[in-house]
Amino acid sequence: MAPTVAAVVVAAGRGLRAGGGMPKQYRPIPGGTAIQRSLAMFSRHGEIAFVQPVIHPDDKDAFARESAEFRLLPAVFGGATRQDSVRAGLEALAARKPDIVLIHDAARPFASPTLITRAIATAEKSGAAIPVLLLADTIKTVDADGRVTGTLDRSLLRAVQTPQAFGFAAIVEAHRRALQAARDDFTDDAALAEWAGMAVATFAGEAGNIKLTTPEDFLRTESKNLSDLGDIRTGWGTDVHQFIAGDHIWLGGVKIPHSHGVTGHSDADVVLHALVDAILGAISDGDIGVHFPPSDPQWKGASSDRFLAFAIERVRARGGLIAHLDITVVCEAPRVGPHRDAMRARIAEIAGISQERVAIKATTSEKMGFTGRGEGIVAFATATVRLPWRD
Repeated sequence: MAPTVAAVVVAAGRGLRAGGGMPKQYRPIPGGTAIQRSLAMFSRHGEIAFVQPVIHPDDKDAFARESAEFRLLPAVFGGATRQDSVRAGLEALAARKPDIVLIHDAARPFASPTLITRAIATAEKSGAAIPVLLLADTIKTVDADGRVTGTLDRSLLRAVQTPQAFGFAAIVEAHRRALQAARDDFTDDAALAEWAGMAVATFAGEAGNIKLTTPEDFLRTESKNLSDLGDIRTGWGTDVHQFIAGDHIWLGGVKIPHSHGVTGHSDADVVLHALVDAILGAISDGDIGVHFPPSDPQWKGASSDRFLAFAIERVRARGGLIAHLDITVVCEAPRVGPHRDAMRARIAEIAGISQERVAIKATTSEKMGFTGRGEGIVAFATATVRLPWRD
């Protein structure tokens, strides 16, 4: 019988030395944010039964926004040290009694599903396992004045990563013992496990499984990921809806007062509908009607931001990102200009990208055609998407 496996994702630190004016786990990176990518990695892994996030109390709202789409246990608050935070996550899992637990830093968002699988398999055999890398550089010891005092044998040294995997009962007991002994100086869970007398095995880590610590890490991450996402695609979408009696319309996720309403699929937001088709077109994944048939009553009156969020997630599920979204609205009224920035902000929020990657333009049809007669409204959209190269 397969073991029950849980994961503790530690995201309670401040991480302000990475820059950006916010905790590093919430800073945008290619494909989302660090915490989004870390949560996605565990919540979508077939061998993980429970994902226990550990967060800072000040980050409740940010975490709620970043985690809504994932299958998670309720987040718990961390403590003053990483060790305190891990213990809080383990204690929150205690009632569920998993066989194995993986402990991972949210600031390592680029670990792969294969690494998780290796961690589980090694821990199942050994009871405790950590991912490691061979060192390529020569390692020196130095004194307080910076003078070299020795050269270490790097064949005996390894760089250690997360996720680290342990038998749950053993590691939670080790953390409890460390608390009783007032030991809070362990730099990782493997060091604590060693102190508790556990034998810790190693397995192959991943060079790409970097920890985001400094501003330079974020720059290198963006550069590397953009080079990896060399399959650049453009999709095109359009939508049209008829004006009917009413007092408002939805455009770009924003409710706009108007002398008429519109009829159509869901809330009939032509901007978001056109964007959804453009994004799905860029990844060759059907159109809005395929995924959300207008004949299905559950979508009647539904908010179109759900459709856009779905399309964005389809891109992320393929390891891609949205590079740019460009929309043109054609109508005689209402005027789009006064609402342009609110629409851009809302689309950027749903898509998880910066507002400067969203363009909205508006024009009329010079009184010609059904838009010129004020009978309806049209939107055209293009989406530029970057995906990893595949055969």
